[in-house]
Formats: sequence, structure tokens, C-alpha cells
Amino acid sequence: MIAYVVRRLALSVVVVWGLATVTFFMLHLLVPGDPVRRALGPRASEETISNLRHQLGFDRPVLEQYGSFLGGLLHGDLGTSLSLSAPVSQILGDRILPSALLIAYGLVVAFAIGLPLGILSAIRPNGTADHGVRIGTTFVFGMPVFWLGLILALVFGLKLGWFPVSGYRSGVGGTFKTLTLPALTLGLSLVVIVTRTLRSNLINVLKSEYIEAARSRGLSERRIIGKLAMRNAIMPTFTILGALIGYLIGGTVVIEQVYQIPGAGSLLVRSILQRDFQTVLAVTLISGAAVVTVSFLTDVLQAVLDPRVRLEGKS
Repeated sequence: MIAYVVRRLALSVVVVWGLATVTFFMLHLLVPGDPVRRALGPRASEETISNLRHQLGFDRPVLEQYGSFLGGLLHGDLGTSLSLSAPVSQILGDRILPSALLIAYGLVVAFAIGLPLGILSAIRPNGTADHGVRIGTTFVFGMPVFWLGLILALVFGLKLGWFPVSGYRSGVGGTFKTLTLPALTLGLSLVVIVTRTLRSNLINVLKSEYIEAARSRGLSERRIIGKLAMRNAIMPTFTILGALIGYLIGGTVVIEQVYQIPGAGSLLVRSILQRDFQTVLAVTLISGAAVVTVSFLTDVLQAVLDPRVRLEGKS
């Protein structure tokens, strides 16, 4: 077990390092424009631009800048934002919480709706309920996220007045109200993935021999599904958490723009438009690290509950 965890941890570190490296060189070699000149504005003198470029180390070779970037990461230094003239870590500290709460809320919505629909769909495959669930969830999944967000804001925010359609408030009550519509938008777009994953797993489990044996002993279908089948079908469903987190992080970039939430997603958009490379790099790195961390923890949990995973990892 320890060897498996060490291997997965080492792989996670390599993935995060690879993401940081690729993002760094893409920003410094492929993205056009001078971030220093854009940050100072058109009226800045060449001397001022040159001094700031030297102060930030942008006049050094790219490989040397890359070495300084990695060294700063090891010490927890994410650099300084050009557009906001403040440490990136301080800026992200104020922005991460709204995004993290939005992602967690969206994940709860996805599983709260997707799990019951997955069970309903798996009970009678290819039946009326199954077809209805698959058509409905696929339709919602096919809608652009920003369009779904606008529809929910129009109906539940402007028309019914149940929830605010923009902004973010602190406190339990304020956070719940301001994040409900954005979380519904994110969660509904993921329901189809949760539903289909559970449906497939549950159908396979219901065809297994021990389920047939339980039926032959006269156990009710509700007890078979609730006590026996779900126990083995639910864990593989949770293994998609890493992929869902990645989708949710990408979705927050759009949703935070629609609902005007001051999170990391809206910060990323702002930083891209202003060529603030340090902030773009930091947000991308932290987002990737979050996805890798969730995937790592999910794999470890699955290995603890299912020893076959550890054996597969050795082969």
C-alpha cells in the first residue's frame, strides 16, 4: 500500500511540474505582446519600461527566468502581479474561497441530482424512465454553460426573485444565496456524467452472481439495490471526481463572468486580457494542482477500499 501511494504521489508531482513548465514556456514564447509595456500604459517612457523589466527579471534569458520561477515555487513565492502591483499569493488568497465554495456547491448539486437519476435509469434499462433521464440530461449537457446560466438567472433571479443574479456576499446565508444559481448552472451541466457513470456501474453489478443469489433468497429489489448493489457501484462512480473537478474549474471561468463573482476564474480572464503572465501562471498552476490532488486522493481511497487496484498498479 505504501509503495502504491508513493508511486501515485510521485506521478502527481511530475504532472504538476509538467503543467507548470508547459504553461511557463507557452506564456513566455508563444503569447504575443509585452506585458510590462501593457501594464505601464502607452505614456510610459522607454527608460521606465526598461527599469521595470529589469526589476522583474524579464530581460534575462527565458531559461534563467524559468529557474527563478521554479525556485520561487519551492519557497511559496508566486511572483508579483503586473496589473495589480501586489503579490500574486495575496491576490489569490482573496479570490480562491469564492471559487472553491462554488466548485464544492456545484459538485454537491451534480451528485445530489445525478445519483437518484442514475439509480432510476439503471432499475429498468431502456425503459421509459431510462430514456427520459438520458434524453433530459443529455439535453442539459448540450447547452452552453453561459446560456444555461443566463436562463437560470432570468427565471429564478429576475422573474421569480428567489436569488440574486450577480455579486458575492460573505457569511453563510449570503454565500448560499449568491452561489446557488451559479452552482446549479455548474452542477446541472455535470448531472449527465454522474448519471451515466452510476447507471453503467449499477447495471453491471445487478447482473452479477451474488445479486442473483440474493434475489433467489427472496430479498426485495429495494433492499438489493440499497444494501448490496449500491455498495459496489458507488465507489467507481466517485473515481470520476478528478475529471469533474477539472470540468468545474473550467466552468467557473465562464460562470464567474456571467454572475460577476470575484473568484479565481474571473481573475484569470482579467489577467489574460491584461497579459499579466505571473497571475495567469499562478491560477493555472493552482487549478491543475487541485485536479491532480483530488485524483490522487480518489485513487488512494479506492486502493484502500479495493485491494485489486493496488495489484493492477504493480502490473
